[in-house]
Amino acid sequence: MILDGNRIRDQIKAECRPRVEQVIARAGRPPGLAVVLVGNNPASEVYVRSKTKTAAELGMRGETLTPPASISTEELLEIVECLNARPEIDGILVQLPLPPQIDSQRILLAIAPEKDVDGFHPYNVGLLAIGREGPRPCTPAGVIQLLKRYDLPIAGKNAVVVGRSDIVGKPMALLLLQENATVTICHSKTRDLPGVCRAADILVAAIGRPAMVTADFIKPGAVVIDVGINKIEKRADAERIFEPERLADFDRRGSLLVGDVRPGDMARLASAYTPVPGGVGPLTIAMLMRNTIESAERRTAS
Repeated sequence: MILDGNRIRDQIKAECRPRVEQVIARAGRPPGLAVVLVGNNPASEVYVRSKTKTAAELGMRGETLTPPASISTEELLEIVECLNARPEIDGILVQLPLPPQIDSQRILLAIAPEKDVDGFHPYNVGLLAIGREGPRPCTPAGVIQLLKRYDLPIAGKNAVVVGRSDIVGKPMALLLLQENATVTICHSKTRDLPGVCRAADILVAAIGRPAMVTADFIKPGAVVIDVGINKIEKRADAERIFEPERLADFDRRGSLLVGDVRPGDMARLASAYTPVPGGVGPLTIAMLMRNTIESAERRTAS
């Protein structure tokens, strides 16, 4: 079974619209999301356009601030503090990566926890760790929604997360644990990585290495969630990763996207899996919108 992230994204967006209307009715304004995009990173610009476009589709207020790449940490902190103080802004997102002269940690810590719709602030990470309500990192939260909405059981399953990043790996493990899975986190020092992964009923790959997870890692019948997204631009790499019938697509486009799992192996062995693209990716922005709406609901409830 192919797990269609676009279909689940559309479900979540449909659920968001009446909640936006309720916030407007109660507060006299829509939920507000401010995105800070520093400099001119083409990939980041694409992501930010998608976020503000989705916010507009849902009737939310979307605002993008674009300071120059030369901005200092202190100047960027002033922008964040200004957004913290604005009552019509419910969510603040500073698009990463930031230029090298910026202290990214100081910037993320400066965002008011109640407006941290990425769920990266240590306060919100703490809420996640103890199972309290709060904004959850968008990609892992989207994975949980995908599993639940396809009626794929989590409780009692052996779940293996490959990757221990603060953005995906660690929060993914915590969310699976909250759903009563038995969770193992793997990383570069894990001994017999393929063997550990083969024990997984649910395998989540979030390592950022194209097609690193191959048939040796996948138990037949497992659910495989591929969080990675990598661009393949060399034909030799395409020949190594893709089935022969996909090479015509590569030759026509000059590149192809692949996740962290070899797609042909995943399709043959998994009982259910996320394609790349079209699997986990569409859910990230949908969960960001939901986090922003929930922030607005909490801030306008009194």
